[in-house]
Amino acid sequence: MSFPVATIDKLAFGGNGVCRLDGKVCFVPFSCPGDEVSLRVTADKKSYCLATITGIIHPSPSRTDPVCPLFGACGGCSWQHISYPVQLEQKRNILAETLWRGSRVTADLIDDVVASPSQYGYRNRLQFKVSARNGKLRIGFYRQGSHQVEDAAGCCPVALPVVNQALDCCREVLQSYPGLDLISQISIDAGDNGLAVVIHHGGVVTSKNMAYLIDHSGDFGPCTGLFLKVDKQPSYEKLWGNAEICYSMNLANPGQSPLVLTYSPGGFAQVNQLQNLSMLSVIRRLGAFAPAEQLLDLYCGNGNFSLPLASEVVSVLGIEGNADSIRAAEHNREINKVANARFFCDDVTAAVRRLVDEGRKFDTVLLDPPRSGAGDAVAGIVRMQPDKIIYVSCDPSTLARDCGLLSGYGYGVVKCVPVDMFPQTYHLESVTLLCRL
Repeated sequence: MSFPVATIDKLAFGGNGVCRLDGKVCFVPFSCPGDEVSLRVTADKKSYCLATITGIIHPSPSRTDPVCPLFGACGGCSWQHISYPVQLEQKRNILAETLWRGSRVTADLIDDVVASPSQYGYRNRLQFKVSARNGKLRIGFYRQGSHQVEDAAGCCPVALPVVNQALDCCREVLQSYPGLDLISQISIDAGDNGLAVVIHHGGVVTSKNMAYLIDHSGDFGPCTGLFLKVDKQPSYEKLWGNAEICYSMNLANPGQSPLVLTYSPGGFAQVNQLQNLSMLSVIRRLGAFAPAEQLLDLYCGNGNFSLPLASEVVSVLGIEGNADSIRAAEHNREINKVANARFFCDDVTAAVRRLVDEGRKFDTVLLDPPRSGAGDAVAGIVRMQPDKIIYVSCDPSTLARDCGLLSGYGYGVVKCVPVDMFPQTYHLESVTLLCRL
């Protein structure tokens, strides 16, 4: 049987390589730009097709050997087979193409990608899936396109070493845990002050189960806090140890001590702390904040960006819909003695409408929305007439959509800076500055 042959032209958001077969766009998993490959079509749609590689005729010079033995089966990484400079180039191209299609932002406004200092061993937060079928414990990630757990028995190469150390300890402790079949997930968060483990339990936790986890507190290695999250319960229960994860964020003045920010185990924080600092640096550069400015931080989380920026402006107002994050933001404001910041828990779109009704104005609006973007809040944001909008995005498509909406209200993109928060994957963060035209 003969298979069609094609050359991979580029990569697409989602991780697949892109080529053409019979004039139709074809998406090919685990391919690399420059590969000449033979393909088997697995799905033939009206405007595109999907295919798998049956053979690599001429490998691309950009191909490299994956570090992880589970690569290709585990659903965590998709680009370990591609050299890092090409990963960065392709991420910029994907962002540029998406912004042009969605909002006619030209490529010259997009900077080169800010590379991650660490290509592996960078993730300080990971969620591992757990399976105990047929008495065999498997802890790792879902296999590509399934809910079958691939066991990361050695280590996860993108995780911090201390996270892998904690995972090994969890594995040993849970081998004999009486409620093992009810555990669905283990979350591990590493901070400057230690490491927390959250066990996600799918059913009632008996006194026997609780006693087992507490009795084995000394067997969790580098773990400094253990927590239990039971399905349908909104909060986590502390079994023992620290109830906060801490990390440092720098201030504009190098002579000042960094702020120490916290969040609760299981809460949201960036997964690559060095790149979190890079994003803060980009926001400072693009924002060029003046001492008299009023800053509105939407989807503010635990004050990750707004608290370090507070010393550069006259006031900060942070709004976030997650109550745990706002509690962390208020706590962070208090422990760092930031007097000119206030935080409120509210739906962002509704809160923006109220600010508009109150006649509030802000010089700069900083927003870091979820993957779904900030579409519903855009109309209210522009009615507050900020001079600058700084948009932190984790999804090029919704960023492009929202930039298009903002363009309709007279705001244009001045600069977009991609930041590689997730090496070895197609995911990308970016910081975009928009100003009134």
